Amino acid sequence: MIVAVIDIGKTNAKVALVDLATLSEIALRRIANAPVRQASYPHHDVEALWTFILNSLADLNRERRIDAISITTHGATGALVDGAGELVLPVLDYEFDGPDELAADYDATRPPFAETGTPRLPIGLNLGAQFLWQQKRFPVEFAKAAVMLMYPQYWALRLTGIAANEVTSLGCHTDLWNPWMSDYSSLVDRMGWRRLMAPVRPARDRLGPILPAIAARTGLGPQTPVSCGLHDSNASLLPHLLSDAPPFSVVSTGTWVVSMAVGGRKVELDAARDTLVNVSAFGDPVPSARFMGGREFSLLTEGQPQEWSEADIAAVLARQILLLPSTQQGSGPFPHRAAQWHNAGDLSSGQRFAAVSFYLALMTATCLELIGGDGPTTVEGPFARNRLFVRMLAAATQRPVIASETSTGTSIGAALLASDRVIVMSKGERTEPPTDQSWGEYARAWWRSI
Repeated sequence: MIVAVIDIGKTNAKVALVDLATLSEIALRRIANAPVRQASYPHHDVEALWTFILNSLADLNRERRIDAISITTHGATGALVDGAGELVLPVLDYEFDGPDELAADYDATRPPFAETGTPRLPIGLNLGAQFLWQQKRFPVEFAKAAVMLMYPQYWALRLTGIAANEVTSLGCHTDLWNPWMSDYSSLVDRMGWRRLMAPVRPARDRLGPILPAIAARTGLGPQTPVSCGLHDSNASLLPHLLSDAPPFSVVSTGTWVVSMAVGGRKVELDAARDTLVNVSAFGDPVPSARFMGGREFSLLTEGQPQEWSEADIAAVLARQILLLPSTQQGSGPFPHRAAQWHNAGDLSSGQRFAAVSFYLALMTATCLELIGGDGPTTVEGPFARNRLFVRMLAAATQRPVIASETSTGTSIGAALLASDRVIVMSKGERTEPPTDQSWGEYARAWWRSI
């Protein structure tokens, strides 16, 4: 079976073909995904994305017949649509700081961390804060809303005409979901939003076939099924839930680096350090932590060579050249710290790249410690290809790290929604903690310096 996966990330949007027989990507289309900074507020260019999705489906279907469609997107994003399925307000970009204008109102309204597992986050990272801001700033438009949708299910609605919601996106630091009760939170009832919430459906539910107009536009079969879809980090987690024995951890890397612990040590999550409770595709709470590692990597390496030598590594370890958190403030395990370099005079480009990779690995190791991570750690996404990141993560956690072979774990996980298979074999190179003590000494020096 060939599944087309629509994967809307914060930085890039992709449509990938996944062959379920081999669990591999066989084709990919990609575009940059940048917000539109005009009109009422910065928002996602959903019409440009829609054109890209339709063109990609048509193009890829000419290469290999598409049997099913699945959807995954970044979190902290929702859509308000009217009875005809049209947006009543643009889909707000969660990096817009408008919701902070009403921070006091929201703080007085939102549920406690113990109810939702959602930390209080800045800008629009709490979806509930976005909806409250939209309701108060645009009451006329908001009153036209018939349905509140999570972002993957907005695209499912456009493909099938069927409105649904799903727990992985509802449970992604939205303040809208109570993972312990598997129901909407007290905020939803306090704000009178329950009547707007689409029915909750499992991620793998087949909402229906594509609309006739989509079939005509793309050349896909009119009965092509569309899965309900899920949040991207939880898509990365799904293959491991199906195949791996706890305890284990999964680190999903992209714009955000999201660490998730399954069957780990029991710890009390610290809401002030961007830990949270995600919800798996099976509806189970998953201790999680995250930081904006992909964004940090892009900023720190922009215009710089991404090459290194063993001599560069030896120099960074010996001199203990340290980049300390955080280059992106406001989220992550050190949200209020400003980045600093230590022992960083006369850095070569290779040494700088190594120190940046080590910084990202140590931030990830910190996240895993905060959520009680145990057992092997699988790294999904772009950072899996960074050997320095992988090796330092193994050194810092003193546990093996598996670098996923797939270019994006989200696509494989999302494609599995269309499959009846229940066992998936994890693949990837396994890195044991290095025997060279200088790696562990570097990690300890980093933690001491914070």
